[in-house]
Amino acid sequence: MKIRKYIFVVGGVISGVGKGVTTASTAKILQSYGYKVTAMKIDPYVNVDAGTMNPTEHGEVFVLNDGDETDQDMGNYERFLGIPLTRDNYMTTGRVYLSVIQKERALAYEGKCVQVVPHIPYEVIERINRAIDKTNSEIIVIEVGGTVGEYENILFLETARMMKIKNPDDVLFVMVSYLPTPSTIGEMKTKPTQHAVRALNSTGIQPDFIIARSNTPLDAKRKEKLALFCNIAPDNVISAPDVESIYDVPLNFEKDKLGEKILKQLKLKPRGINDGWDVWKNFITKVHKAKDKVRIAIVGKYFDTGDFVLSDAYLSIIEALKYSACYLGKKPELVWLNATDFESKISALEELNSYDGILVPGGFGQRGVTGKLNVIRFAREHKIPYFGICYGMQLAVIEYARNVLGIKDAASHETDSTSKNLVIDIMESQKELIKNCKMGGSMRLGSFLALLKKGSIARSAYGVDEIHERHRHRFEVNQHYIEALEAKGIIFSGRSPDGKLMEIAELDKKDHPFFLGTQFHPEFQAHPLSPHPLFTAFVKAAIVKAKLKS
Repeated sequence: MKIRKYIFVVGGVISGVGKGVTTASTAKILQSYGYKVTAMKIDPYVNVDAGTMNPTEHGEVFVLNDGDETDQDMGNYERFLGIPLTRDNYMTTGRVYLSVIQKERALAYEGKCVQVVPHIPYEVIERINRAIDKTNSEIIVIEVGGTVGEYENILFLETARMMKIKNPDDVLFVMVSYLPTPSTIGEMKTKPTQHAVRALNSTGIQPDFIIARSNTPLDAKRKEKLALFCNIAPDNVISAPDVESIYDVPLNFEKDKLGEKILKQLKLKPRGINDGWDVWKNFITKVHKAKDKVRIAIVGKYFDTGDFVLSDAYLSIIEALKYSACYLGKKPELVWLNATDFESKISALEELNSYDGILVPGGFGQRGVTGKLNVIRFAREHKIPYFGICYGMQLAVIEYARNVLGIKDAASHETDSTSKNLVIDIMESQKELIKNCKMGGSMRLGSFLALLKKGSIARSAYGVDEIHERHRHRFEVNQHYIEALEAKGIIFSGRSPDGKLMEIAELDKKDHPFFLGTQFHPEFQAHPLSPHPLFTAFVKAAIVKAKLKS
């Protein structure tokens, strides 16, 4: 009989304390015990996918191989588990309701009155089972977005309750909750978590485990207090203090034997720790051993959220840089620079000389473009290793066209559609979509094949002639300018199989130590145990730059 187990991870007290990392870590631990595990994210937003969400509010949009635009937690699941996921592993309130309405219109309910309960929970259950079946998994770890007590996720909690009632031995609940230590009091407080558990109880759910997030490790007294007032075994309160790296979290959980306890509650037995666990521990050891720093500037525009900095908008890029630096035995020092700071104060560009490498990530719209173009020109002329991703590649091509080819009005259709020299133009397949305002889920999305040019930096980094990378864009290098750009030194080292789409642009190593941009998003396929070759090549060049400075 096929094993089918469900673990729901919910949040209490506040958001942003690590439900996604807890989900990924729990899945990683159970995978190490020999089970086939997958993970799923339930977002409570009415958006059908994450593609239309503002990155400064929601964080990065993570794109899967099949083109689904998802929450950034899906990236954590892929990176921890080392497997690609599909759109079946992601759902939103909007996606669920849209599906139910479409079924009702197609008479799939055979004339029944379609109600929020039970038909919405039934749809959620169907999607959860589809994800576990399509991945041929035995255990699925499901993160429910938001925190308990919110109206938005109540139907997903109702779904989980219904599943627990039907199959009590197959469904388990984990609550991730924050235990504050007010500085004026100096004592860790359990009361917020007690209230969160009672809010969860009010939905008919009792947590089996509490992941107690805090600044410092939980003491025995706090565990006993949570056990007493939350109706849970003291051993099932798992201490989760702040750690140096999110990749330490699975190891930290295993100090409390979380994997064994979960398997026991699900009436499963460990199948023996597999080799992947030792490889993971070796990776963590290497992360902590790295001391020599390589200094990388990330120049973007999605950092500001009020008076705070939100680096989550570029989460996968940050992690990809970490993996490659670790692989090379270095500790990355990543500095966020706002592109708008380089628009009027040209003298600020001199600050860039203090960095070993400069990365300009993807983005949309006019804001910050002038600053990014100034940064790119400075990096090119001062031989600072440069890596441009998506928009970062397009702007590198525009900068080159303006300052090397002398096309002063070279521009992108996205930011200046009136220019006579649209070096970056809208893709032909996108024109009708934009005209009809069909924006959601309509970009060039997902994994596509590209062919690499022999002798190029890209071909040397990958070590193969063909690659598959994930895309998310509407604009491309205008084919009418390819010949002129190449004549002046740009090498389009990666192209679509038909030769029409420019996937990678670079400069010859004799002209610049590392100046390369990709139309795709290589960060989405960088994993802790398998760094992305282009990020590794970039960090290598930055290390060389650092040595030259010292």
